[in-house]
Amino acid sequence: MSAVPQAAARMHPDEWRSRVQLAAAYRIFDLLGWTEMIYNHITLRLPGSVSGGDQQFLINPFGLHYSEVTASNLLKIDQAGRKLDDSPWPVNPAGFTLHSTIHGQVEGAHCVMHTHTTAGLAVACTRSGLAQNNFYSAQLHDMVAYHDFEGITVHAEEGPRVLRSMGGKPLLILRNHGLVSWAPTLPLALARLWTLQRACEVQLAQAALGPAIPVSEAIAIRTTTESFQFDQQFGAGQDVFDALVRRVDRIDPGYRQ
Repeated sequence: MSAVPQAAARMHPDEWRSRVQLAAAYRIFDLLGWTEMIYNHITLRLPGSVSGGDQQFLINPFGLHYSEVTASNLLKIDQAGRKLDDSPWPVNPAGFTLHSTIHGQVEGAHCVMHTHTTAGLAVACTRSGLAQNNFYSAQLHDMVAYHDFEGITVHAEEGPRVLRSMGGKPLLILRNHGLVSWAPTLPLALARLWTLQRACEVQLAQAALGPAIPVSEAIAIRTTTESFQFDQQFGAGQDVFDALVRRVDRIDPGYRQ
């Protein structure tokens, strides 16, 4: 019997589907170059059919590179970050403090993603933040919040301040630190984060060329409204996610184990 049926047989099918989806996301991040050695996290809340109504989440094992994450080695943890399975891998407390706050207090925060990409961090270090001057940032009007740097996010007391900074917005720039995205689905969180990442990449490249042409607020509002990639009617990122999963499967389908 293969490893996949053996692992899947030990758990609820909805948990296994969540594990495969999240493991695929880690491999997608690796494919896109959004990794940070063994650090940073994508977390996913398990459905009630699995948890019985308790708050349970999946997170990457601390010590593994994103390219090593599989469906079966993902950790199942509770709201406090305690392991609920017998995995030998530890949980990174700095990793789940921020995620726990968002999962626990923001309605609809089913998936939370955090990155330290060069472009994202560079924009996070600027006083003005994200510039409304390119095709991608124009799709994020009034969707991005900011939180001032308080050091490594290991202290629970920072949580309420993070939530106040977010103000319910689905994207967060942690100043001097990195980017955060949350959404009711993993594909939508990815679509939003990808758009913010592209906006940061363009801003970083454009900065060397001199003053940029600003996008007016009226145009940005209209562009955001017409950006179909976030719309449930057009899949809310699911089609993009599926395309990236197919690409990962062609490279190495081992994440499904």
